[in-house]
Parts: sequence; structure tokens; C-alpha cells
Amino acid sequence: MLFRELVLENFGSYLGKNTINLLPDTSADSRPIILIGGMNGGGKTTIMDAIRLALYGARAQCSTRGNLSYGDFLTQCVSQQILPAEKVRIELAFQIAEDGDMRDIRIVRYWERNPKDGKDTLGILVNDWADKTLLNTWDEYIENLLPLGISNLFLFDGEQVKELAAQEIPPVAVFDAIQSLLGLELAERLATDLDVLLSRKRRDVATKNQLEAIDEIEARVEQQQSEITELAAEVAKLDTKLEIALDREQQAFDKFVLEGGKIAAQGKELELESKAIQTQIDRLRAELGSIAAGNLPLALITPLLAQVRSQAEIELRHQQAIAALDLLVDRDIRLLDYLQQQSISTDRLTDIQAFLELENQSLKQDAKLDPPAWLNADLEAIEQLDNILKLDLDREINQVSELQTQLTKLEAELDFIDRQIATAASPEEYTRLKNQETTARELVSQLKADKIVNERRYVDLARTITKTKQELATYTETNIKLKNDLHIIESVAKVKATLEIFKAKLTLKKINRLENEVTECFRYLLHKSELVQRVTIDSSTFTLSLHDREGKLLPKHRLSAGEKQLLAIALLWGLARVSGRQLPIAIDTPLGRLDSSHRTNLIERYFPTASQQVILLSTDTEIAESEVANLRAQAVITREYILEHDPIEQRTRIRSGYFW
Repeated sequence: MLFRELVLENFGSYLGKNTINLLPDTSADSRPIILIGGMNGGGKTTIMDAIRLALYGARAQCSTRGNLSYGDFLTQCVSQQILPAEKVRIELAFQIAEDGDMRDIRIVRYWERNPKDGKDTLGILVNDWADKTLLNTWDEYIENLLPLGISNLFLFDGEQVKELAAQEIPPVAVFDAIQSLLGLELAERLATDLDVLLSRKRRDVATKNQLEAIDEIEARVEQQQSEITELAAEVAKLDTKLEIALDREQQAFDKFVLEGGKIAAQGKELELESKAIQTQIDRLRAELGSIAAGNLPLALITPLLAQVRSQAEIELRHQQAIAALDLLVDRDIRLLDYLQQQSISTDRLTDIQAFLELENQSLKQDAKLDPPAWLNADLEAIEQLDNILKLDLDREINQVSELQTQLTKLEAELDFIDRQIATAASPEEYTRLKNQETTARELVSQLKADKIVNERRYVDLARTITKTKQELATYTETNIKLKNDLHIIESVAKVKATLEIFKAKLTLKKINRLENEVTECFRYLLHKSELVQRVTIDSSTFTLSLHDREGKLLPKHRLSAGEKQLLAIALLWGLARVSGRQLPIAIDTPLGRLDSSHRTNLIERYFPTASQQVILLSTDTEIAESEVANLRAQAVITREYILEHDPIEQRTRIRSGYFW
């Protein structure tokens, strides 16, 4: 079995559709590792939960489910950013060889925010075609392929390893997995069936008094079963009532908001906000009026002012030409008088006079003005006009534009707040709406309390029924000894005794093989291989004991925390090897508190050989830069992904690559 692809759509922090290719390279140069990096809270555990949920549905042992019902857990898994009409979807595709053919199977589960009947919708596709037969028998199919009882041997996390390393006796999940793997649950089931057979035969061998006693116990069992059935029905009714009450509570709140109750509760704050905005609007309008009282109106006649500026320049040049011409004419007269006194010839003097007249010709042209001057502006007035055109008007226009933008925004805000105030409920209506919301909320609280009480009563009654059944079984074992059917009871007792012997021998046989596998795995992972010669496992508690080369017991407290974790990993690895199943292994936070040498052993010895497909979900401090370089140097990684979590958007994106 190989996982091929995982699709997460609106599941947890994975908003939208996110696809992860999980298929490893299984060529001659095998690259079994799919490396997925992410910081704490970035979505690694969500991927593990998605795999478990896709495979087992309501039976899945997900990390965040706790005591939630399946429907509540599905609702909890919905991304908070999606619209009410959008769906959550998980797809897990895997390859499996059956009857000599390779089959592609895709599991599809989807649901809405509040799933109908508290269930998801399941679809099974085989080679991209819907398979109704496999859909109807999916739980049996996956139980044969990867039983839920041993799934924790292949899908586990660092916390599970830490818990296993810290406890002398394996936790319940591992204890059950070991029993399931060793086939011990079959013996337990047979023993239960024998008890059922014995119970059916007791009426045939009981005396009248014994029968009356048995009838009394059976009547109690029947009465207690009736009570627990009624109690279960009551809990179911409470669930229905609670669902209706929660819906009504939401409707009451929505009505409270829609009809202005919430706005009425915020009435004073809204009025203060309205007055504050109006004050800002008045201030902006006053600033606009102040600017309008200055040069700004001249912007309306900018073209005329430009014409005035041009006319002023023309008249200024005319005035300057007249003044310059007068000065030059006086100078020329003095010059000619001087030259005459110097006894210069008449022809020469005539040439000089003609030259001077030619030089003054351009000034005479500038001195002519047609039409005549009408502006008569001085230089100071022209400079003032320049400042207005080039500086003042542009600055004031920009100021007005900014103020108008602010004013428009504030007026829109004021209009919105005023509309809110206008839609606020009256005091009487506010009181009515608030009372409706309070009543609905109190009903929800009462129903939740009633549900808790009934669930506790259900648990207590279930315990009482168990005790009564034990009393009935004890009575049967010790008092029914009639000769006619004594051989039935004796045979059952003999079979149960034989079954216990069989169970013990089977346990010893399987435990012996498991011990060898765990010993081999632990010595292979431990850099101090001379420390431990053999690992033994208690057949009743499955407690691990360590022995040195001389066979002496080695106290576990002599192991470091990292070595204890390696021992826990060796146990999980050995169990997986004993199972004989070629299944993927997925590990969340794989390295824990291991030191560098133990990390290196896992990197070089465990991850590349643990399975034909190994999915590692790690932080940047576990499989760090040196560890990932080691894995790359071994050429055992097929794909690398990085989970980028945005805490502001509360979503995780998947991209190719790793931290380094």
C-alpha cells in the first residue's frame, strides 16, 4: 500500500484546495521519504488527522477530537474563513496490489459547516470510477487492509513516542495494538462466545430455586437495559432539542442584530461618534472657506491672468526699449560732436552716423507699441502675478483637493452612522429583542446541563449493568451443577481452560518473535550497541526489560531520555515488522528530545528503511539543516514541502521545498 495523494479543501487552517503528492520513488534507488516541514501550530498534526479521518471516518482517533461527537468534530474541522454554503473536503488516494493488479483507490469525504445528521458524505473511487460495492463495505475493507487497532503503529507522533518512553507499562492504544497484532483478541472473543453459550444453556440445568434466582437477576438486567435504552433515547432527544435551541439562539441573535437591537445598545457611542465626525466636517469646511477667501477664486480666470502676464511682459519690454533708446540717442549726439572735434573726414563721420542709426533700429522697433499700452503694470505687480500663477494657485488647489477628499470620506461615514442610528430599535423593541435572545441562550444552557446529567447517568447505569451481568455469570458458574447437563458446563470450562493455555502459548510464541525484532531494532538504532544485549517483553503487561551481555537486568533509569525514545521507536518498529504488512509510515514531530548522535542514527538507519513510504512532519529544530543535508546526501528523499502558516489570515499554504 502506498499513499499517492492527499487533498485538503477548507479543512482546518487549509483554506481552499491544497494538494500534496505523497507518492515516493520506488525505483531501484528507492527514495521512500516525503519530508514536510512546518512550525508548531502550522498544520502538521492537521495532515495526520486528515489521513486518519479519511481512512476511518467516525472511528478515527484524531488528536483534537477528545470527547466530541462526530458531528461536532466535523464542525470543529471547518475552516473559519469559508462561506456558509461552501463544503469541507478530504481526499486520500492510495495504490494497492490486489490479485496481481495495481489498483488506485481514492477516498472522498465532504461535509458542510453543520453536517446533516452529524455525518460526512463518503465516496470511493477505484481507478477513477465510483465503486458502490466497496463504498458499502468500506469499514470491513479498511479493517482488513490497515486495522484501526494497529494503525497507531504506522501513523504516530512524537508525543506518542514520548508517552511510550516515559511509562513502564505501554499506554492503552499501544497495548490494544499489540493484542490485535498478536491475534490475542480472537481468543478473548472466543471466550466471550463460550460465556454466551453457557448463558443459553443455564435454563436447561437450573433447579426451580436457582431458576427463580436467575430470573430475578435477568429481570434486573432487562429492567436496567430498558432504562439505559430510554436514557439513550432521552439523550438523543436532548441532542435534537439542543440542536434546535442552538439554531433558535442564533436566529434570536441574528434578529437582534437585524432589527437594530445591537445598534440600540450602542446608541450613545454612535451619537458621540456622529458628533465627532460632524465637528471634523465643520472644521474642514471652515478651512475650505478660508482658502476660498484668498487667491483661489483667481483659478477660475487662469487663462485671462496668463494673457495679462503676457501683456505685462510686452509693455515692460516697450518701457525698457524707450528708456534705452533715449539714453543711446543722447550718447550718439555727444559721440558725433566729439568726433567732429577730432577732425575726422565727412565721409568717415557719415559712415559712423549710419552705423549708429542701424544699431538703434531694433530698439526703435521695440519702442513702437500697437495697440498702445493699457496695463501700465510695474515690475512688482508682475512678480506678484507670477507667484500667484506658478506657486499659490497650485498649492491652494492641492490643499482644496485633499480637504475635499477628507470631507467626502467623513460625510460618507457620517451618512452611514446616521443610517445606523435611524435603524436602531426603540427602547421597548430593544427590550423585547434582548429578552428573546436571553431566553434562547438560557434554554441552550439548560439543555446542555441536562445532557451532561443524562450522559453521566448513562455511564453509571452501564457500569451497573456490567456488575449485574457479572453477578449472573458468577451465579451460573458456582450454582448450576445438575447432572443431566453437567458435561456442557464442564466442557465449556475445559475449553476455556484449554483456550487460556492456547492463548498463553500463542502469546509466548508471538512475544518471542517480537522480542527478537525489538532487540534487533534497538541495537541497530543505539549508538552504544554494547549497552543492551537483549530486550524482553512481559507476556501479560507487555512491559519491556533490558538485559546486558551477562544477562543481568539493566534498569531503564540508566537510559537517557533520548535512549528511552529510541527504545519506544524500536518497539513500534518491531511491531510493524512483526505485522508483515507493507504499509506507509507517517511520523509527526519525529526526533523529540534526542541528542545529535541518536538523531543521526534515526536519520541514517531508521527513516530510510522503516517502510517503502515514510512521511516525516517536522519542525525546523528537529530535522534541522544538518539532518536534512544528511538525508539529501543519502538520496532517500523523493519530495519536500514547507507549510507556511499566516497567523493573521489564519490559513496555511503548502509549497515545494523545505526550511533550507
